[in-house]
Amino acid sequence: MTGKTIVVTGASSGVGQATARELALLGARVVMINRGGPKADATLKELQKALGPDRVEMLTGDLSSQTSVREVAAKFLESHDRLDVLVNNAGMIFPSREVTFDGLERTFALNHLGYFLLTELLLDLLKKSAPARIVNVASEAHRMVKGMNFDDLQSAKSYHPWNAYGQSKLANILFTRELARRLEGTGVTANSLHPGFVSTGFGRDLTGMHRFVLGLLRPFAMISPQQGARTPVYLASSPQVEGLSGRYYIKRRPASPSPAARDDAAARRLWEVSVQLTRPIV
Repeated sequence: MTGKTIVVTGASSGVGQATARELALLGARVVMINRGGPKADATLKELQKALGPDRVEMLTGDLSSQTSVREVAAKFLESHDRLDVLVNNAGMIFPSREVTFDGLERTFALNHLGYFLLTELLLDLLKKSAPARIVNVASEAHRMVKGMNFDDLQSAKSYHPWNAYGQSKLANILFTRELARRLEGTGVTANSLHPGFVSTGFGRDLTGMHRFVLGLLRPFAMISPQQGARTPVYLASSPQVEGLSGRYYIKRRPASPSPAARDDAAARRLWEVSVQLTRPIV
């Protein structure tokens, strides 16, 4: 990956941090996009000390805010003339329904629209840098929902943390599927993945039964962030997936997502809705 420029979102800890580290160790120049704060600053200093100050840098932005996404994308484009890989990783689960400045439910805004808008803003540079790759971190949690609830994408009628999270992860896979179709012939590929059940701070804000359920799951099949980073690093760097697009991976192997995640009509509809929800207000 020497000479390659890679963007990794949500890289202050967990899978994102491990992914950024591993790709930098492979020779890439990594740009982390984080919300900022002591944890993000500590991560940046740690990686720069280990890998060199010119190998890792950080841009600060809240990917649940469309204004912030546009600002951080503009900063990146001002200072970089190529982008070889975009790893969309930033995501969270929220115990109660929150609304962003844009008037959108926060889980959907961060976990899906953050991916969608940042990718759109950086897509021309990815095409210019082709062959290039887009790697979207999804989750097997997409199986918790039967399909996209287009009648209530904002969870305004009913909010359940795991349903909202599952729907956002389903959106990641559908987005990747439609993106890959639209990118055919450009030299840019798009794939999604499940990193595994990783031991991180994920779900730390959950309360009551939601936290209890997560606690029951933690002892089973839990892996380290380094293990969780193996598949995103593989999709970002391996020659074995060169030219392959629109696929879903688990443990570095192609896997079949749920029937709802293979619904091309839903993927196209989600794209159209996402365009409407991220269109700047004139």
